This record gives sequence, structure tokens and C-alpha cells, in this order.
Amino acid sequence: MEPIKILDNLYWVGAVDYDIRDFHGYLTPRGSTYNAYLIVDEKITLIDSVRHGFESELLSRVSKIVDPKKIDQVVSNHAEMDHSGGLPEIMKYIGSEKPLYASAMGVKNLAGQFKGADINYKTVGANLSLGKDELVFVETRMIHWPDSMFSFLPSKGVLFSQDGFGMHLATPERFDDEVCEAIWGPYALNYFANILTPYTTQISNLIQKVAADGLIPKIKYILPDHGLIWRKDPGRILALYSEWVKQAPKRKAVIVFDTMWHSTEYMARELTDYLAQQGIETRYFSLKNQHRSEVVTECYEAAAILVGTPTINNQHFPSVADFLCYVKSLKMKNKIGASFGSYGWSGEGPKLVQSELQSMGFELPSPEVRIQWVPEEKDLEPLKVLGKTIAEAIKKL
Repeated sequence: MEPIKILDNLYWVGAVDYDIRDFHGYLTPRGSTYNAYLIVDEKITLIDSVRHGFESELLSRVSKIVDPKKIDQVVSNHAEMDHSGGLPEIMKYIGSEKPLYASAMGVKNLAGQFKGADINYKTVGANLSLGKDELVFVETRMIHWPDSMFSFLPSKGVLFSQDGFGMHLATPERFDDEVCEAIWGPYALNYFANILTPYTTQISNLIQKVAADGLIPKIKYILPDHGLIWRKDPGRILALYSEWVKQAPKRKAVIVFDTMWHSTEYMARELTDYLAQQGIETRYFSLKNQHRSEVVTECYEAAAILVGTPTINNQHFPSVADFLCYVKSLKMKNKIGASFGSYGWSGEGPKLVQSELQSMGFELPSPEVRIQWVPEEKDLEPLKVLGKTIAEAIKKL
């Protein structure tokens, strides 16, 4: 368990989780990392922690630099358990009298999570002395928890960005210049779409504030709590975030559905063809075969989301309900929506989906399309009209 040197007296001492595949309902097909950092100054400082179960990995890496018991203080930028779960054991090991610094909400959240743990919580001020150097703190409430904050090391231009600018991608490499953008790019967007979408307004405001304060040119390195460290070109991920926060739709549609006896699947295939013929980039996803978080990544840059469902017991299909619940929590903006589906003796499913899309603020240029029993060619005219209507709406954007 070797540490990775980032700069003089600054090291990565986190953990790599190659095996995790589910991150509170979000698919992580290539695992993740729990990044933590050690600053060796007159006061040796640990920045963030690891998920519970990975404490020994962090302590092993630290021990190759200094005796972990010589750590003087710990900073927690974010209280979520993937970063804080290891803190009780780590603080006990290094000495429970050592201060653990967090934002005011961070102290509250950590104390709530670790009831009974002997931890010396301290609320951060504007800065924290490391000896020769100092950390400056920037509160980032609701990006994406109320306790979130950034820590900045001005002398080295290092931004410790907690969950900002990260990704769930487990690799032996630690830096952006060691992995090509063709690999990390989709994981960065996947991470943004599934975790940060509800906070795009706050992120946009923060970027504007940081730019107005003249901080951006001072950032030479970005050290997030997940994924790669940005040392070659931190401006690249900043530029991507500046675009993604706009939620500007592309000329693209996503068709997502589930099916009982293939009739709704048949409609989805036909609708895919109709949209493609209208010059719309169209992606087709069956919820039987695709995880909702991967579909959401495709939806993020799409102008339209068309949801297909059969009807079961007077309701839309359970997997479709799950997908809609997940999308609703992300509060996506600037979306066109539509619903479709086949039915037998009862056809409420598409109507319920249409109502859900309306409640999310989607533009609905067409009523739902329902076809009873097994669709035949003669039944498809309303589906063709739907495809044309959606294509025209997309082209107007």
C-alpha cells in the first residue's frame, strides 16, 4: 500500500475500491476510489478519509511517509460516509485528542453519524495554520450536502474539492495525464449527471463567484475525493462543468421502456426509427437490460425523453416507476417528454407516466400514445405522429 507523491510534502493516501458495483443505487461498473491526502508541514494534516473497511489501507500508506500517530489534525470536507466512515477508527488510532476540523454543518452531521465516538470536533474558521503554510476554506453548502466545503492551499494552488470534479473510476493510475479523456470523460459525465444534476444552479453560482474573486487562475491542481487528480489540465474539467451546469439540450432523444409481452418493445423500436428518420440522434434503452443510472447519463444531454410502459394492475410497470422516481429526484431542466405503451384490458400506464413527466416540468407537446393489444402496422399512425411532433419540438430548441 504505497502512497503517491503529488508535490513536495503532499501525498495521496486514499484507497482504491475495484469491486464496488452499487453506490446507493448508482451503478459503478469500474469501481471507485476514496481519495485522502496528507500534507507534511509543521503540523501534519490529513485531508478527508476513506469508507469504513479501508482504514488499514489509508494507515498503511501514511506509515510509508510518517508514523500515523504523528498526524496533528484532520480536515473533513464532506461528511458522507464514503469519505467519513473510516474517521472513528482513524481518530482512535492517531489519538482522540487530535482535532477533527469540519464546517459547522459538518461537525453536526459527523456527530450525528458517530454517536458515542470519542472525537474532538472543531469548526473551521476562514483558514487553518499548517505551520509554514495554511489552508483556506470555501463553504459550498448543498454541493451536494449542507456540510460540503472546499479546502484550498494557496501556496501550491491546490484545491481539495471533495465530491466536486470527481468520478467513480477505479484505476491504478492517479492522475489525469495518465488516463486519456476518451476513458475518463464518460465517467465524469456519468458522475455529474447522477450526483450533481440537482445542484447545477449552486454549482454555476459557485463557478461565477470563484471566477469573480480571481481564484480560477490560481488553481493549479484539483484533488477530488473520487477518481483522478487533475494536475496536467485542471482547466479542462472546470470547462466541462461550466458547460454541464447549463443543461443545454442537444438534438438527441432517449427512448427508455420496459415491456411485458414485447408489444411496448415493438412500439419503442418503431419510434426509434421514426425519430432517426427525422434526423434526431436517438438512443434506445430497455430497462430490463440497462441500469437506470446509465440511462440517466444519456438523458442528461438529450432534448427529449420518451418513456414506454405497459399497464399492470392499473399502474405503470414497476421498473418504469423506479426510473421515473430516480429521474424526478435529479430535477432535470430543459426536457421534452412523451409517453407511450400497449395495453390489454386496462391502459392507465402511459397516462400515469405522462402525469409524472408533467410533474417534473417537462414540456409535453403530445398526448400519450396507447395501442391496445399487439400493435400492427395499421395501428402505428399515432406513433408516427408522436415521432414527428417530438422531432419538430427538438429542432425548435
